[in-house]
Amino acid sequence: MRKTEPKGQPGRVTRGFTLDENGQSSPKEAPRRVRTRQQIMNGEGKRPPASVTLAELAHNPFNPRDEYTDIEETAESLRVRGQIQPVTVARRTAFLRAHPDQEEQIGSAEYVVIDGNRRLRAASAAGLTELRIDVNDDLAATAADMLESALIANVHRVDVPPLDQARAIQELVGVHGTQGKVAKRLGKTPAWVSQRLALLELAPELQKAVETGELKVEPARRIGRLPKAQQAPAAEKAITASKTPRQRAPRRQLGEGNEGPTVNGVNGPDASASGSAVPQQTVNAVNTRGDAASAPSGFFFPPDASPESIVAALKSQLSQQDLSTVAELLVESLTAATG
Repeated sequence: MRKTEPKGQPGRVTRGFTLDENGQSSPKEAPRRVRTRQQIMNGEGKRPPASVTLAELAHNPFNPRDEYTDIEETAESLRVRGQIQPVTVARRTAFLRAHPDQEEQIGSAEYVVIDGNRRLRAASAAGLTELRIDVNDDLAATAADMLESALIANVHRVDVPPLDQARAIQELVGVHGTQGKVAKRLGKTPAWVSQRLALLELAPELQKAVETGELKVEPARRIGRLPKAQQAPAAEKAITASKTPRQRAPRRQLGEGNEGPTVNGVNGPDASASGSAVPQQTVNAVNTRGDAASAPSGFFFPPDASPESIVAALKSQLSQQDLSTVAELLVESLTAATG
């Protein structure tokens, strides 16, 4: 007669597996994960802390922003509202594994900030002692990854100096090969990338004027596409125009002679009222005189103008370079509106 195990006792063990009291095999327990001494030292497999002191955080050496403007505004927000979003960091060991030459730059910090360098500086100004963090070691794989992560995080922020942004984009072009690939990585149009890189084509003295704010960014991007010999005169013209206040033409009083045509949106040059003579010729956006000498300067597009007629008018008045710039600005404007 075969003996059976009493109920409540562990099942019998055979070679390679275990049978329970019903004769069914029971699954083996998952093997316990064993970390090596080096993994323990590197902090791998260990849950990172939710927050760390500021002394444990180092700024990203590859961050494209060399300047931090209006830090006090961010610091005040941290004082009043607290930290809304954690800063993204990589562990020291992961960072130095990919960038061993940057050890002096990060000092003794345990974490390197990938996204949140501005908040780190503002936290110090606000008198905070610690910040919440989110660890992502994958972002520290290469210098290009860190540069790209920092640029993408900052690309929509108005405080990024234009030339710093252009230099960072140029570095990405060197990594990815073409402006089109960089535009795709950044979620921007090729025209947007091209416009910002145009700043790097400016003569050194004009780049300095952009940094000081003497030369505005928008005309500077167009000037950067010109040959070097034409840049200085174009920049001087743009700077002068920005300093000259726009003056409105004086309003004419009724009954003041009839010099020049009257502009309105109803009456054409042949319009007349019964019983009274029209003392002046009228010009409007739809019905204008054929001779260009007496027509008002500038572009006048009626509400029902077709896109084809607008393009034809622009082509007749603008150079090829200006037409290209207008097209890029339209694409950028539409992209910003839908983004």
